[in-house]
Order: sequence, then C-alpha cells, then structure tokens
Amino acid sequence: MNNKTNEAKNLTQVPLWSGILMFSLPLIASNLLQILFNISDIAVVGRFAGPIALGAVGSTTTLVTLYTTFIIGISSGVNVTVAYAIGRGKEEAVKRAVFTAFMLCMLIGILTMIFSEATKLSVLSLLSTKQSLLPGAMNYLRIYFLGIPALSIFNFGNAAYSASGNTRKPLMFLTVSGFINILLNLYFVIVMNLDVVGVALASVISQYFSAFCILFSIIREKSIIGLRFRGMHFDKQFARRMLPISITSGIANAIFQIANLFVQYGVNTFDAITVAGAAAAQNADGLDYDVMAAFYTAGSSFIGQNYGARQMERVKKIYHITLFYSFVIGSAIGVSLYIFGVPFLRVFTTDPAVVEAGMYRLSIMALSYGFSAFMDGSIAASRGLGKSLIPTIIVILGSCVFRILWIFTVFAYFKTVTSLYLLYIFSWTITGIAEMIYFNRIYGDD
Repeated sequence: MNNKTNEAKNLTQVPLWSGILMFSLPLIASNLLQILFNISDIAVVGRFAGPIALGAVGSTTTLVTLYTTFIIGISSGVNVTVAYAIGRGKEEAVKRAVFTAFMLCMLIGILTMIFSEATKLSVLSLLSTKQSLLPGAMNYLRIYFLGIPALSIFNFGNAAYSASGNTRKPLMFLTVSGFINILLNLYFVIVMNLDVVGVALASVISQYFSAFCILFSIIREKSIIGLRFRGMHFDKQFARRMLPISITSGIANAIFQIANLFVQYGVNTFDAITVAGAAAAQNADGLDYDVMAAFYTAGSSFIGQNYGARQMERVKKIYHITLFYSFVIGSAIGVSLYIFGVPFLRVFTTDPAVVEAGMYRLSIMALSYGFSAFMDGSIAASRGLGKSLIPTIIVILGSCVFRILWIFTVFAYFKTVTSLYLLYIFSWTITGIAEMIYFNRIYGDD
C-alpha cells in the first residue's frame, strides 16, 4: 500500500484479540450513546408528560426501529465494500467506493423518509394501536421520520470511517449531538410543554447536527477515505458490489422488525399497563443489542480488509473472537439489566404497576440476549466475505417467519405474556445454528 492508504488503519496486521477489542470500544461507546439518547426521549416523556405520552412514544418503538435498522443495514454494504477496497490497497478504487456509497445512502435515505411518512397511519392501525395513544404516536412519527435522511448520511460516514479503522471520530460527533438532544428534550417538554412533539423535534435536530458534522469531516478528510466530488463519478461496478449487501442487510433488518411488529401486536392485546411496561423494558433491548453490534461491525471491517488481502486464516480467527466477545458481553449486560432492573425502569416511569410489568419482561429476556450473538455475528461475518443473500433468507425464515408463526400458534393458544416473550430465545437459537453452518461452508469454499 502507498502512504496515503496507510493513513487508513491496516487491519490485516494488528493483533486480533486486542485489536478487535480496541476497535470495538469506541463503537460500543458510540452505540451506547445513540441508544441512551433515544432512551432520553422516552425517559423525559415518561417522567414529565405522563403515562399516555409514554405509551404513545413506546407504541412507535418497533416501527421507528424498523426504519432506523433498515438504514443501518444499508451502511453495512458501505463498510464491507470500502474495507475490501482498502485491503486490496487500491487508492482510487476506495475513493470511487466512498463517493458511490454517499450518493446511494443519500438517495435511499430520502426514499425511506417518503415511504415511512406515507405509510405510518396504516402500520399503526395494523398494529391495533390503542385509540388513546394514536394521536400522540402520529404526531411523534410525523416529525421523527423527517430525520431519516440525516440518519442515512451519518451512518454512511460512520461506516466509511469504521472500514478504515477510525471509530473515534464518529463517536466524538455523536457525543456532542446526543447532549444537544437531551438539552432540547428537556427544554421542549418541560419548558415548552410539547410532550411527544418536543422529543421528536429534539431527535431530528440532533440527527441533522451529527449528519452535518460527519459529512463536513469526511469531505475534509486527508486519508484515502476522504469524500471527493471533483473528478468523481457514480461507479456502477462498486454499486453492484455494494447494493446487494446493503439492500439485503437493510431488508433483513427491516423484515426482522416487521416480525417484531407482530410481537408488538401481541403486546397491544394486553392492558395499557402491560403496553407501557413493555415499552419501558424494551429500552434494555437496545442497550444490549447495540453494545453487541459493535463487535459485529468490527467483524465485518476486519474480515473485509483481511479477505481483500486474502488472509483467510485470520478471517476465521476474527469470526471466533467476535462471537466470543459479543456473547460474553451480551450475557453480562442482560444479567446486569435484570439485577438493576427496578432503578432502570424508574428512569422511564414512576408507576409501580408499569415497573412490575417491565420487570417481568426483563426476567425472561436477561439470559436470552447473549444467544443472539451467534445469529448476528455469523451474519456480519458472511457479509464481510461479500455474501448477503443466503444469510438474509435464513434470517427471514428462522427469525421472521418463525416469530409470526409463533404469534399465531403458540401465543394464540396460551395467550400469556410469557408465551409471547419466549419466542425470542427460540428464534435466536434456531437462526444462529443455521447462520453458523452457512458461514463455515462459504469459508471452506474460499
């Protein structure tokens, strides 16, 4: 590689155990900040606007996650393609990949915003959202979805920086924008009495701030991943490599959340206290998933560069190390969330009945979280090798279709909260086994 290429961190030479951990730590902090700042929306509403506003925002959680995880999935293609180009040591190819990725992410972000705005009422109705919660949910989504293009731009920059081994710069921008989000939450809700509208406005403003910062930074970036407009053109070859990974990753995330919409449908069949308790407890999901996701991103980045450099023995080690890290930390966080569940839930509500309902969900989920690592870690590793279609099909069958069938069979028979929440561990186990088998097969082919 030339000197300019070396300004991007070379992940083909660093020690793996320490290298993956140090690479992941800023990502963990970044992901935690994102989820904590999202939690601040629900916490401020729950504490200062009451249980109806909490339920309104909480009832949108799965729908919001559907679109945001779709955008995050799109950035997976950016990460893998840019990392692969860096691993091959071709400077001009990396620049074309970054430019093409920017154009695609911007377009997809705008189209996703338009689609989400057009379908929000239909989806909320399909979820049997309670009439008392529907006006607040609609107001929240009407504003929140305006931030989707900003989310797309930020995740483009975050993926490009991660592919080059720089996970600290996105963290810096996210930290500043997150504190802006919290301050605006408090101002809009407490001072302006805007309840759900206030937290949505705070989210959108902070999202555009972080998008502007990371875009400005990557345009000024002097290393190989700097976004250049002069002399650049949309590269169809890179688009053909990037889009299958991005679209299938995004669709997999979205379909996964569609399955969770059916879970939300199941939750909505219970009383308002159970709905509010589930909404509060679901914040634990994001905390655990997003910390574990840092190791999946590390796996894709490390595997992408090492696969580009044809260092296949390191690829296999990376896979095992990221599975180990994500399982251990996911399990540890799950248990910790249960142990400290009551004070955690009281961040969102002071209602003892809501806290009790939330604790019941945590009691089932706490030991389950870690097992999702075998599914998500294997998917990320397969994407690092440029394979995304089959992992997506496996996810659709093993988690999405399975969950929907569970709702209309097991849950329909027992009609209990327990039978609803147990579907997670069963779907993760089945899908994880299949994804691990697939990764080992394609690794053997290479």
